[in-house]
Amino acid sequence: MQDARTLFDTLNTEYLTVHKTKEDLFWDTYMAVSNDDAGFARAEEAYKNFISDPQRLASVRAALDSLPASDADAAMAELRHGLKGWLALFESNIIDSDEAREHMHALIALEADLFAKRRDLVLHHTNEAGAQEETTLSGLATNMGTNRNEAARKSSHDALLGLEHWVLANGFLDIVKKRNAFARAQGFDNYFDYKVEKNEQMTSDYLFGILDDFEARTRDANTRALQALVEAHGAEATQPWNLRFYISGDVTRQVDPYLSFAKGLERWVKSFRHLGIAYRGATLQLDLLERTGKYQNGFCHGPIPTYFDARQRWVKGQINFTANAKPDQIGSGARAINTLFHEGGHAAHFANVTQNAPCFSQEFAPTSMAYAETQSMFCDSLLDDADWLKRYAHNAQGEPIPDALIQARIQTTQPFAAFAERGILVVPYFERALYRLPDEQLTAETVLALARAMELRILGVAVGPRPLLSIPHLLNQESAAAYQGYLLANMAVYQTRAYFEKTYGYLTDNPAIGPALAEHYWARGNSISHNDTLVSLTGEPFNAKYLADRCNRTVEQAWATAQAAITAAAQRTYPPAPAPDLDATIRIVHGAELIADNTASDEAMCQQFEGWVAQRYPATAAQ
Repeated sequence: MQDARTLFDTLNTEYLTVHKTKEDLFWDTYMAVSNDDAGFARAEEAYKNFISDPQRLASVRAALDSLPASDADAAMAELRHGLKGWLALFESNIIDSDEAREHMHALIALEADLFAKRRDLVLHHTNEAGAQEETTLSGLATNMGTNRNEAARKSSHDALLGLEHWVLANGFLDIVKKRNAFARAQGFDNYFDYKVEKNEQMTSDYLFGILDDFEARTRDANTRALQALVEAHGAEATQPWNLRFYISGDVTRQVDPYLSFAKGLERWVKSFRHLGIAYRGATLQLDLLERTGKYQNGFCHGPIPTYFDARQRWVKGQINFTANAKPDQIGSGARAINTLFHEGGHAAHFANVTQNAPCFSQEFAPTSMAYAETQSMFCDSLLDDADWLKRYAHNAQGEPIPDALIQARIQTTQPFAAFAERGILVVPYFERALYRLPDEQLTAETVLALARAMELRILGVAVGPRPLLSIPHLLNQESAAAYQGYLLANMAVYQTRAYFEKTYGYLTDNPAIGPALAEHYWARGNSISHNDTLVSLTGEPFNAKYLADRCNRTVEQAWATAQAAITAAAQRTYPPAPAPDLDATIRIVHGAELIADNTASDEAMCQQFEGWVAQRYPATAAQ
């Protein structure tokens, strides 16, 4: 018993050290605060070695075997539970052979080299003013969605196509080959099959049973939307640089004054507080603006996972998340608030795992990506709700967004709900086919042709508005071959939303939501399956029907739902202000610079942030 307890406590403390070391270096290198790529690679390898150590796995199995067959008391039950958590982590990450470990060592080096080169790569496009400028992936997407000049929009898409060629010429194909070799050394046919089984505990055939069903359910809606777009705007509307604009460009521009970047932080804080979401004393660090060399995709990572230690002391989380906003660009406010809700949802999840070991509260296997993304995507789904927009989307004069603009937003976006979800769906279809290619066929020409074929098949257009090989997730080992998690998560999101709507009648500023999510989805972390969390809250197993039904709604049905929500919200009595605080220490940074914090109060932090943005970007001050 004592040996098992000693092993368990040692694993908890040693993991915390190696995980925090890796995550601190991850943040500094990805935020371009440090260029210690070699140091990060060493820390990454140390972490990988820890979670894939066969000796630790053997020790955990022996410790569990040493325990009595039944639990004499709560302490014994807790120890068994914690050791099973470590068993699941090691079994999910174990590398059984020397050959596979050699492949992993080489793979980490290859990916570190590609990351360093990608960080130094500068992308350019033509901006709103008609000038050439340096930009980020976020900036390219926003420009394609809002810039009224077609040539400028095309410059953004050309930059993405150029990035595809750059990726293929700078080591990605070697990484694909090495990932496959690593998977084969562990008995899998390819890396995609390996990742699906490790991340989601399902075979790729089972996964594609779900994905094929969703593809069939949404195929006709996608085809109708593209045909209607051509009828309304001509064949040029489906050119990849035009799609985002014709789907939402003018409406995004009209909504922009109601969703200013500077007010995003305040709206996130207030909305989460009114939902009853709290962070159990965690420290949150947010880096929200674009910067040369900074990683060009939002993420949330937690250097300190939460848990109760051996003396039942609460170990508070330390959590970092990031966005790439350009405050003076049309649409940046909407993208920023989306990132705050999305990554803030991740942070809320990982700050509220209340188990007895840090292995239960981290974003890597055995944590299902679909489970993790359900938490973040549920939160950002609220931003599309008409009652949320009426309560929070106000212009500089304090006027709420007009109903007519909400209706216009629905008229442009609802027909393309299926296209949006299929924009996620196309990635696993491509990655599965990519990793099934034999090494001799892994050429730039073959892979580009495969990408275009998958975009045509799933999206219905010759080239996607976001070309597949420009997606950063494909380059990183943790997120590669895992993108399907976003679609599985969105299926769970709309199942969850349906439960809350049925139970309470509304979601926006409902103070019952945070505690319900904490109890049913967050507290147990990865100690139960994604499906079991859904059953715990909603009473039914995983069901993709709710998302498919949402994609297939007509504009009239969506607008009727929005009108009903606006009317009900106007008549509803909400709990009086002030709402409980977030129970978090929050730091807003720009690289190494501290912009604002909530040492005095959340309100003071938001004012500091607004002032900093107004000073740095004076053109936005009037919004």
